[in-house]
Amino acid sequence: MSSNEASQKPPSQCVGPEYRPATMKPTATVSTEIPHENVHILPQTPQLIALLTMIRDKDTGRADFIFYSNRIIRLLVEEGLNHLPVIEHTITTPVGRTYSGVKFEGKICGVSIMRAGESMEQGLRDCCRSVRIGKILIQRDEETAKPKLFYDKLPEDIADRWVLLLDPMLATGGSALMAVDVLKSRGVPEERILFLNLIASPEGARNFAQQFPKLRVVTAFVDEGLNEKNYIVPGLGDFGDRFYTM
Repeated sequence: MSSNEASQKPPSQCVGPEYRPATMKPTATVSTEIPHENVHILPQTPQLIALLTMIRDKDTGRADFIFYSNRIIRLLVEEGLNHLPVIEHTITTPVGRTYSGVKFEGKICGVSIMRAGESMEQGLRDCCRSVRIGKILIQRDEETAKPKLFYDKLPEDIADRWVLLLDPMLATGGSALMAVDVLKSRGVPEERILFLNLIASPEGARNFAQQFPKLRVVTAFVDEGLNEKNYIVPGLGDFGDRFYTM
């Protein structure tokens, strides 16, 4: 990312119930917009901004970090499910009347990028009972500084499923992009992959949108950029450490 891109601050807007006048709403930083149709950013509601504020705070303890992260993950999963196709489905209610509704088309599974992505598995299970979940472990090669696949365990019929790829942080996008390559090598069509993510950098979001135009990214927030160490700023630190150990 260029220094010009990195210096661009995310926009601010008044946050609060629509019925309140702007003078009675606090101003908060909201997500940077990404001009790609396959990147969907959650609506920047007061609830979401409050939850993100809690998990970004360096003084938030582990128990609260887990609780508020899980609430955001639930929002992401619910929105991700909205992007799956549905078919017509008419049922009969207990009073004998018919109702014209819909039901999901096809089977789904989750795939978490270890280890931080595993924090999102419970949120998926809360929404999709008995959902199958695969694992992919990608770590940086110390010699090449590039991501390297170390392990994967995926459902045998994954090529026939819609895949919700789980990873809370999207910095440069190297690991997640490799994970998509793994899924595609197992026969999963690109358009059947949804990447669920809490916080992304503009660079990571653009990389996804450009390299995999048929894949959909659902994120809660696109941050300011990356620093010299490729950490997302303002970010929230190491998500895995804060969720599992700190």
